[in-house]
Amino acid sequence: MGTARFAVLAILTVVFQASGSVTAEEQTCVPGFESHILIFKVARKHLNQHQRLGKVGFTDCTDRTRFPFRSDDGHFRVLTDGTIKVQRLVPLHRGHHNFSIDTWTSQGHKMTLPVKVVHDGNYHENHHQNDEHLHGDHEHHNHQHHLTEVDSAINTESATDPQVPILLFPKSSEGLRRRKRDWVIPDINVAENDRGPYPLKVSQIRSNEDKVKKIYYSITGPGADLDPVGLFTMDRDTGNLYLTQPLDREAQFKYTFQAHAVADGSGNAEEPMEIIVNVIDQNDNKPVFTQGTYLGEVAEASPINFEVIKVVATDQDQPNNANSDIRYRIVKQEPALPSDFLFLINPFNGVIRVNAGGLDREKYPKYSLTVQAADMEGEGLTGEAKVILTVTDSNDNAPAFTQSSYVATVAENKVDAQVVKISVTDGDEPHSPAWNAKFKIVDGDPGGLFSVKTGSNKHEGFISTAEGLDFEKSSKHTLLVAVENEVPFATPLPTATATVVVNVLDVNEAPVFDPVEKLISKREDLAVDSDVVQYTASDPDTARNQKVKYRIIRDPAGWLNVDKETGLIKVKSVMDRESSFVKDNKYTALIGAYDNDNVPATGTGTLMIQLEDVNDNAPTIEERMIRVCNKEWAPQLLSVTDKDGPGFAAPYSVSLQGMSKNNWTARMNDSKTGIILNLATELASGEYTVVLRVSDNQGLEQDSTVQATVCDCSGEMVHCQGREAGVTKLPVMLGILGGILLLLMLVLLLLLFARRRRGEKKEPLLQDDDIRDNIYYYDEEGGGEDDQDYDLSVLHRGLDNRPEVFRNDVVPNFMPAPQYRPRPANPEEIGNFIDDNLKAADSDPTAPPYDSLLVFDYEGGGSDAGSLSSLNSSSSGDQDYDCLNEWGPRFKKLADMYGGGEEDML
Repeated sequence: MGTARFAVLAILTVVFQASGSVTAEEQTCVPGFESHILIFKVARKHLNQHQRLGKVGFTDCTDRTRFPFRSDDGHFRVLTDGTIKVQRLVPLHRGHHNFSIDTWTSQGHKMTLPVKVVHDGNYHENHHQNDEHLHGDHEHHNHQHHLTEVDSAINTESATDPQVPILLFPKSSEGLRRRKRDWVIPDINVAENDRGPYPLKVSQIRSNEDKVKKIYYSITGPGADLDPVGLFTMDRDTGNLYLTQPLDREAQFKYTFQAHAVADGSGNAEEPMEIIVNVIDQNDNKPVFTQGTYLGEVAEASPINFEVIKVVATDQDQPNNANSDIRYRIVKQEPALPSDFLFLINPFNGVIRVNAGGLDREKYPKYSLTVQAADMEGEGLTGEAKVILTVTDSNDNAPAFTQSSYVATVAENKVDAQVVKISVTDGDEPHSPAWNAKFKIVDGDPGGLFSVKTGSNKHEGFISTAEGLDFEKSSKHTLLVAVENEVPFATPLPTATATVVVNVLDVNEAPVFDPVEKLISKREDLAVDSDVVQYTASDPDTARNQKVKYRIIRDPAGWLNVDKETGLIKVKSVMDRESSFVKDNKYTALIGAYDNDNVPATGTGTLMIQLEDVNDNAPTIEERMIRVCNKEWAPQLLSVTDKDGPGFAAPYSVSLQGMSKNNWTARMNDSKTGIILNLATELASGEYTVVLRVSDNQGLEQDSTVQATVCDCSGEMVHCQGREAGVTKLPVMLGILGGILLLLMLVLLLLLFARRRRGEKKEPLLQDDDIRDNIYYYDEEGGGEDDQDYDLSVLHRGLDNRPEVFRNDVVPNFMPAPQYRPRPANPEEIGNFIDDNLKAADSDPTAPPYDSLLVFDYEGGGSDAGSLSSLNSSSSGDQDYDCLNEWGPRFKKLADMYGGGEEDML
C-alpha cells in the first residue's frame, strides 16, 4: 500500500455468437472462461511481488469451484480459485504485458484465456471510444459486446480525484418497459482496513439521461439507509459512491443495496440498479493455536517417524486464500540434546514426529518445543505455542524370577486352593506397564488343572488349583511358568521362566457308587426279606486298602434294609406303589458307603425302585351319602375309584348285598366306571343302608355301604321337610354343648390359677435389695455342720405308722404300665416315635416324678422324733436383747420389740 497506490481495472470483453431467433434464456451451459480475453488496467509501470492482480472466472458446468490453472509466464501464478498473483517484479516497459492462462475441463479438454496487462496511460485514450462502442445501438450486428469498466480506487496518483469504476444504468431498447437480460452489472471490490482518507470514493453511477435531463442519484438498503446506516453515501448530483469508514471482512464480507436515478420534475429516469460491494480480504489476522501449551508423551524407544502429537492453528482471514494458508515449523528445542533435530513437524498439518534416535528418559525426561504457525504460506503473520513432551519409559528390561525353582504341596480334590506364590523383579519404571508382570503356565499342565494370577502389587504370581487333583492318578506335577510385561518388549529380550514342582498330598476319599444313581424295577408286593439289589461302591484310595461298608441314609417309608458288609439291599417291610412316598411309581432311597479310616469318609448313591403295580386295592365308592325321593325317583350316579393302575381297575362290576337287593337296583354305566343306583320300589321316608359289592377287572372285590336318605317327595329335586328340621336342630345342639364345655374348661383354668397364686412366696418385710447398711455375715456357728451326722430316717417312720396316708413319690406297683413304641430304624420316623412315646409317658402312673406333699407332722406314740417343745425359750431368767441394736438396720424392728429402751425405764 503506501502513498503510491496500485489500481487494477479488469475489463471483461465477451463476444457471443448466437442466432437471431435464439434468446439468452434458451442458451445452454457451455464449459469455458467467462470471457474471451481478460484485460487489466494498472496505474503503475511495474507490478510488485506478491501483488494480487485480479481473478479469472471459469466454469465446467458442474458444481466445482476450484480448477487447476497454469500460467505460461513465470512472473504470474494463478490459484485454484482463479486469483492471479504476481510472483516476481514485472516492469511494463512498453506499457503492456501479455500472457495466457490454461485450464482443463472435467472431460480433460484444455482451454486457454489471453490476458493483457495495460498501463493506465496507454489505455485511457481509448476509454471513450470503447464506451460508445459498448453502449451504442447494435441493431445491425448479429452479436453483442459487453464491456464493464472497473477503475480501481487503490493506489491512484491523485488523492483528490481518484479513478473509480463507473457504473451505467442498463440501457433499455424500449424505454423503461424492458431491460436487456444480458446486461451484467459488475461488483465493486473494496479492500478491508483501507486507511482512507474518508469519505473514500469507491465508485460512480451514471444515467444516459443525464445529457438531456437533470438527474439526482441515491442509494437504499443495508449500509445505506438500513443497518449499518450511513456506511455508504452517494452524492445526489454526481452519483459518486463514498465509503465513510474502514470495512472489516471478518464482520461482513459483502454489501448489497439499490441505486436510484430520478429525473428532475419527471420521476424515475432509470429502473433501480443493484450494487454489490465485495470486501477484499487483507492479511489482518495472525494464526492462533487452539491451545497455548500442548502436552504429550513419547516413548524413549520410539522409532523414527513415530507420530508424537499434532498441533492445530486457525486464521480468521478468508478461507482458501493465501492470507489464511498456514505453515508450521519448530523454532526452538530445549534441551538441544543429544541433537537439535530430535523432532520434526509437518508444515502442512502440524503433526510432530520423531526425527532421530537418542531419546533417553533417564538423561532427558522432558523436551520443550516452540512451534510457530505463519500465514501467507509461511511468509506472513505468525503465532506461537509451546509443546511439552514427556519421555516415557520403554520396556527394555525383562522381568526375572527371584527363584529359579519352587516346591509346594497341596491336598488332592481341593479346588481353587493356593499352591505357591512366585515373585519377580524388573529394572523398568515401577508400576508402569513396562514394569507390571504377567504370568503364564507354558508347560506341564495339559489338563488345565492349575491357574496363575498376578497379585495386586504386579510383581507376584499365585498358582492355584483350577480343578481337584487326584493323588491316585498323579502324585507330582512339574510346571514351567513364564513371565512377561503388560506391554511388549521394546527390543528383543529373553523371556524368564521358573520351575514349580507340586506334590499332591493323599487324603481319605469317600467311596464312589457305580452308578451314582441306580434304577431298578420290582413288584410292589415283593415279600419281606426278599433281595432287591446289590448296590456297591468302590474306594478310590487304592493304596490304603480300606474296607467299604454300607448303611441306609434316607429311606422315607422304612421299606429297605442293607447289609453293611455286602451292600445287598432287602425288603424290610412290604412296599406299596400307592403310598405317598412314591412319586411317578418310583421310590427313592439314599444309600451310604463309608470306609474304615480313622476319620471315615462317606459317599452316597441314589437307589430308585420302579414299583410294578399289582392288584392289591379293591375298588371303592366315593359317595357315601345320597338323598332320593320315594316317588318318581331319579337315578343316582356313584363314582368308583381304584388306587391300582389302569391294568387293575376299570371296567368295574357291581352287585347288591343283603336286604338291599329287595329295595334297590344297581348297574354299571356305559363306561363301566360309575354305578347307577335306583329304587326298586317305593319306600317310606327314612334312612336306609345300601350294601354294594364292587369288583375290578381282575375280580378283586370289596363291599361298600352307602347311607341313603329317602324323602317323601317326587322327581329329581329332593325335598325332605321333616329331616331338614332335624338337621337344622343338630348343629344348634352341638354348638350349645361346645359352649358349655368351653365354660367348664375356663372355670378349671381359673381354679388352677388361683391355686398356684396361693403357693406364691410372699414378699418379705425387709427387701433383699435394701442397701442401707453394710453386709453382715452370720454363717459362723461354731464347729460347722460337716462334722455332724444326722439320721434322717426318723422323718419317714411316721408314715409307716399311718398306712392311710398315700405317698406319690413311691412307684405304685398295683397299676399297669403302658406299652412304649420301640425306636424305629428309619430316621424320618423319629418325630412320630417321640410324639407317641410322649403321650404314653403322660398317661403312665409309674413314671417319675411323683409329686405330692410329704407328711412329717406325726409326733404321737412310738415316734423317734424329739418333741418340738424342746425348742422352748430358756426359763433361766430374762434374756438380754440389747445386742440386737448392734446387728444393723435389718434387726432394728426386733431390737425395738424385745430390747426395750428408754420407754421401759419410765
